[in-house]
Amino acid sequence: MFESLTQRLSGTIERLRGRGRLTESNISEALREVRIALLEADVALPVVQALIQRIKVRAVGQEVLKSLTPGQALIKVVRDELTLVMGASANDLDLNVPAPAVILMAGLQGAGKTTTVAKLARHLKDKRKKKVMVVSADVYRPAAIEQLRTLAQQVDVQFFPSTAEQKPEAIVRAAIDDARKSFADVLIVDTAGRLAIDEAMMAEIKALHAAVDPVETLFVVDSMTGQDAANTAKAFGEALPLTGVVLTKTDGDARGGAALSVRYITGKPIKFIGTGEKVDGLDVFHPDRVASRILDMGDVLSLVEQVESQVDKDKAQKLAEKVAKGRKFDLNDMKDQLEQMQNMGGLGGLMDKLPGIGKIPDNVKAQVTGKEVPRMVAIINSMTTKERRNPALLNGSRRKRIAAGAGMSPADVNKLMKQYQQMEKMMGKLGRGGMKGMMRGMKGMMGGMGGGMPFR
Repeated sequence: MFESLTQRLSGTIERLRGRGRLTESNISEALREVRIALLEADVALPVVQALIQRIKVRAVGQEVLKSLTPGQALIKVVRDELTLVMGASANDLDLNVPAPAVILMAGLQGAGKTTTVAKLARHLKDKRKKKVMVVSADVYRPAAIEQLRTLAQQVDVQFFPSTAEQKPEAIVRAAIDDARKSFADVLIVDTAGRLAIDEAMMAEIKALHAAVDPVETLFVVDSMTGQDAANTAKAFGEALPLTGVVLTKTDGDARGGAALSVRYITGKPIKFIGTGEKVDGLDVFHPDRVASRILDMGDVLSLVEQVESQVDKDKAQKLAEKVAKGRKFDLNDMKDQLEQMQNMGGLGGLMDKLPGIGKIPDNVKAQVTGKEVPRMVAIINSMTTKERRNPALLNGSRRKRIAAGAGMSPADVNKLMKQYQQMEKMMGKLGRGGMKGMMRGMKGMMGGMGGGMPFR
């Protein structure tokens, strides 16, 4: 998300960063470029106008013009205002009510509502240690009920069965009773969607809301619809007392207009952003971190949280102890590191959180296809146990055999071995770095991979 906006804004801001002195005229010129960049990102016009005006007021005041480093001060102003327009700080779900806390999910058809129910259930189960039940009140699409049943099994939460013959209010009331009896902390309700907003749909969901009195009413919207996402959310917000918004399909949205428009237009916070189809693809929305990413400052906090939650700490500790004792880093260790990186979304999933990504040429970023890590793992899997433990055995004929077994060329094996040698050298220097050392190691591994990506 935000790729095009990041490139445009980071270029504009960079030109001002090194200037010893800023004037009203060059600030105005920069803000014209910022305005165009925001409009091209499909940010709603009222949001663009308000944002530019607020930045201008602060930029031509004491805060920037009188600063010792005016370029840096302007960057801070732009970051602060981007953060503010998206909601200032993260908004968590309010579950401080007698169990079960009911969460009602609303949205148009095709926005990814049912998948988001499962993602949210997993998030609450894993991150907030809640006992979760899910139920489908979508009586118009029987496949939605079965889809939710399957997803509930995947994320290991309770599923309350329903049928197309039942009334939505009756389904949810029965689910609440069952949730109480089974001591569930949270009940997430999937509702029917429509292809467009219509009176019948609004009347039905209003009645359902009145019947169940949810603690949270979340509007699920496809971020790829840009400022239309904000307008649709506003229409729902006028019909329902929404408590927040979930933006879905953000991995397919290069512009980011929805994220920058929703809060301002609806007055409702973005609580989560969803990526991909996998059930772990849901993140808490942090406006300050997103603003940093837009300005190409990266999102190191989220990256650290991701590493903390998804890296196998036992494996990392064993590797740290192995390296500390001076034992050789081998290809089995490299395979473990690669698989952990893949669990975090591969190179593509980590790249957008690193500072300076906007400065990398498009043709280089385009080489990161998501296939790099699995293909490297395939090459290592094609080796014998002895070869993995002792990479020095890999002469030309062995490399040729390994390449054939992995369906690749000997050149690919040679490039993997070069990356292995870089990692081995780096691991030797880590000494007793423990978990911090392992994180530096993973960063170094990504740097090593960046030099001429062989796997496309």
